[in-house]
Amino acid sequence: MCFSYEGRQTIQDVNLDLKAGTLTALVGPNGAGKSTLLHLLQGRLSGTKGHVDCQCEIALMPQRAAIDWSFPITVKQMVKLGQSCRANHANILSIDEALERVGMVEMASRRLSRLSGGQQQRVLLARALMQQTGVLLLDEPCSAIDPPTREHLLTVMRQQAKEGQTLLVSSHDWGRALDSYDQVIVLDQRVLASGTPQQVREKLTDLTCTMGSTCCD
Repeated sequence: MCFSYEGRQTIQDVNLDLKAGTLTALVGPNGAGKSTLLHLLQGRLSGTKGHVDCQCEIALMPQRAAIDWSFPITVKQMVKLGQSCRANHANILSIDEALERVGMVEMASRRLSRLSGGQQQRVLLARALMQQTGVLLLDEPCSAIDPPTREHLLTVMRQQAKEGQTLLVSSHDWGRALDSYDQVIVLDQRVLASGTPQQVREKLTDLTCTMGSTCCD
């Protein structure tokens, strides 16, 4: 798959094969094309070359910064927005079930404007879980949050993978990717390496990435 923006190619010949029921990290520096690639996979952008071959529906959890958190609705109302496009799905989670998975049941009636950054991420994940798609793309879900919240979100994502959902998670946290994911894809406009964390570590032993440090540090 390729994608060009204002005459500049930002995604170059990217070919991904995501295995069902896996938790995969998409890592790379700022400007590597991670968000662009997620939007291409979800269909929000059209590539200049290539296509997405998926036999199930794909949902995207956007970055927290893309949401207007001053919007005057509650946590429960926000999560319900994930249900509207799949209201007739037989296996859809209830709002309470989605909130329970992310540990936000007690804050269901809280206004969005009163949430911390970590709580906002939990709400976005709950909303994404409501869609019950076969593939879930998550754009920087673990950025700028405290370690306990990060671990909780990762636990939820691992459980989703165990239940058969395929998750692709963009991140600039190289170390976390090696520690926490089934598969790792290193992207800098093109795929530099992919495979299990150990396979990727071996491939990139002598490669200094544009992340600012040696990939294996």
